[in-house]
Amino acid sequence: RQEAYGELIQSTFYEAASGEKLNPAGEPKIEVKDDDEGFSYIAEFEVVPEVTLKDLSGATLERMTAEVSDADVDEMLEKLRKQRVTWNKVERAARDGDQVTVSFVGKVDGEEFEGGSAHNVPIELGAGRMIEGFEQGILGASAGEERTIHLDFPDDYQAAHLAGKPATFEITVNEVAEPVLPELDEEFARAFGVEEGGLEKLRADIRENMERELGQKLKSKNKEKVMDLLLETNDFTVPRAMIDSEAQRLKEETKQQMQGQSSVDLPLDIFREQAERRVKLGMLVAAIVEEQKIEVDEERVRSTVDDFAASYESPQELRDWYFADNERLNPVRNLVLEDQVVDWIMNQVNVVDEQSSFQELV
Repeated sequence: RQEAYGELIQSTFYEAASGEKLNPAGEPKIEVKDDDEGFSYIAEFEVVPEVTLKDLSGATLERMTAEVSDADVDEMLEKLRKQRVTWNKVERAARDGDQVTVSFVGKVDGEEFEGGSAHNVPIELGAGRMIEGFEQGILGASAGEERTIHLDFPDDYQAAHLAGKPATFEITVNEVAEPVLPELDEEFARAFGVEEGGLEKLRADIRENMERELGQKLKSKNKEKVMDLLLETNDFTVPRAMIDSEAQRLKEETKQQMQGQSSVDLPLDIFREQAERRVKLGMLVAAIVEEQKIEVDEERVRSTVDDFAASYESPQELRDWYFADNERLNPVRNLVLEDQVVDWIMNQVNVVDEQSSFQELV
C-alpha cells in the first residue's frame, strides 16, 4: 500500500505543480488521506520565487584601482633578501634584529612547567615570536651572560593553565649573531632561477608576478562590490530548503578542506548566512543572463585558463588538462559568465574610482 501511495504521489505531484506553473524548492511535505472517500494527499512545499530585476541606472559603485610602484618592487626585493639572510657570530651585546642562541628554564610558582625549558634555541630579537617581554629581556646581553626575567603570560595564552600567570625565566645567552643580507647582484638573481638578465630581469619578473596578484585581488574586490550592490538593489526571500541545501554543500566543502579533521561535527547554522547570499546571487546572475541573453565568451574562457596556468612550472600541461574535458572546463565557463555579468552591471551604474595601493590590497 505504501509503495502504491509513493508511486501515485510521485506521478501526480510534479504534474500538478507544473500545471499550476509552480517551481518546487526542495522535497514536499506530504499529508496522506485514506478514508471511505478514497485516497488523496495534501502537498506542502516552498516555491522558487520569480526574480524581477530592479533598475540599476541610478546606483553608484566605488571601483578600487591600484598600481604596482617601484617602491613596492623594492620592498618585495627586501623581503626576498631577508628570506636568504645568514647570521654572523659577533662578540658584542645583543641588539634588536640580532639572532641570539639561548638556553632557558621557565618557572611558575617556583616550579618548572612543561614546555617551559629549552637548550640552544635561536631567537630573532624583535620578531615577536616569544611572549611579550621575553625578547626585550635579552636585549643588551652578551654571549655567556645569564639573566633572570620576570613577565606575565597573556590572558588569552593558548595553554589555559598558564594564561595570565606570572612566570620567571632563567636565561643563558650562548651566542649572539648579526644578520648579513645577500647583495642584490647576479648571484642573488640566480638563486631565484634567473639565469640571464641578472637583477633587472629579476625585478621585471617580480613586478609581473605582483601585477598578476594585484589584478586578481582588484578583480575579486570589485566583483564583491558589484555583488553587494546587486543584493542591496534586489531584496527578496528565498526558500529555506534552497538555503539548507547550499549550506550542506558548504559544510561538505569545508570538511574536505579540513582533511584529517573531517570528523569534527560542524553545525549547519554557521553556513546559512553565506549559503543565503550564494543562493540569492545565483538566482540574480541567472536572471540577468537570461534577460540580457548573455552567452559565454569562449575567448575569455581561454584567457582565464591561461591566467590560471601562468604561475605553473609547465603551463601547457594545465591548459591541456582543462581543455581535455568539458566537466573540468564548465566551472571556468561559469566563472567567465559571472565576470561578463559583472561587466554588464558596471556599464549600468555610475562608477567612481577609489585609489588604493598594492600594500593595502595584497
